[in-house]
Amino acid sequence: MIDRLWSKFVKPSSDKASTLTVENVPQHVAIIMDGNGRWAKSRGLPRIAGHHTGMKAVKQITMAADRLGVKYLTLYAFSTENWKRPKAEVDFLMKLPQEFLAIELEELIANNVQVRMMGYREALPGHTVEALEEAMLRTANNTGLILNFALNYGSRKEMTDAVKLIAEAVRDGKLSPDQIDESTMSEHLFTSGIPDPDLLIRTSGELRLSNFMLWQLAYSEMWFTDVYWPDFSESHFHEAIAEYQRRARRYGGL
Repeated sequence: MIDRLWSKFVKPSSDKASTLTVENVPQHVAIIMDGNGRWAKSRGLPRIAGHHTGMKAVKQITMAADRLGVKYLTLYAFSTENWKRPKAEVDFLMKLPQEFLAIELEELIANNVQVRMMGYREALPGHTVEALEEAMLRTANNTGLILNFALNYGSRKEMTDAVKLIAEAVRDGKLSPDQIDESTMSEHLFTSGIPDPDLLIRTSGELRLSNFMLWQLAYSEMWFTDVYWPDFSESHFHEAIAEYQRRARRYGGL
C-alpha cells in the first residue's frame, strides 16, 4: 500500500527510479557539486556560465530529493578554500544564493522546504548573508525537507573550532575529560542535531572529499559520477539512490 502511494508522487523518470524502494531511502544526502567550470569550458563559455547553469540543477535535485522522501539535503556550495579563486568568479558565486532564493524561495516555501546554512558567515558579503537569513527566517517553521547549504565551509576548521570549544569547557570546569566522547564532538559541529549523511554524491569524476564533512562522512556510502554538476539530473540522482539501496551498511560489523 505504501509503495503504491509513494509511486503516485515519485514519477519514474528513468529505469532506475522504478527500482527504488520507499523503505530504504537515505535520510541525509550530501552532494559535492563539482564541475561547473569544466562544463562551461567544454562549451566555450566563461566559468560563471557553468555556475549559473548549476543553480538550475540545485532546484531540480532539491525537488527530486523532496519527492523521494529524503529528509536532509546538504549541498557544498562554497568552501573556505574557494576564496583563492579569481575575485570576479568569487563575486559572482556570492551573488548566486541571492539570485537563487529570489527566484525559488516561494516554491520552496510552498513545498514545505526548510532552508539552513552551515559555514562561517563573518567573511561573506552582506547581501549573501541577508538573502540566506531571510530564507531561513521565512522557512523556519517548515517541516519538510531541510535544504542545508554549506557556504564558506571547511571541515578541518570546523573540527578545530569544535576542539577549541570543548577545551574551553574543560578549562572552565563545565566538562571533564572523561565525559568527552564522539557525541561531544558531534554536538560542537555545524551539523549538531542533524544525522550524519547516509550517502555522499560527488559529480565531475573527482574522487576526493575536498575538506567536506570529514567527521560526519565516516560511515557514509559514497557515489561518484563523471557527470558535471550542471548536467546532473533527476535520473542521475535516482541512479545514485538505487546504488545506495543495493549496498549493505555494516558499520564495521558483519
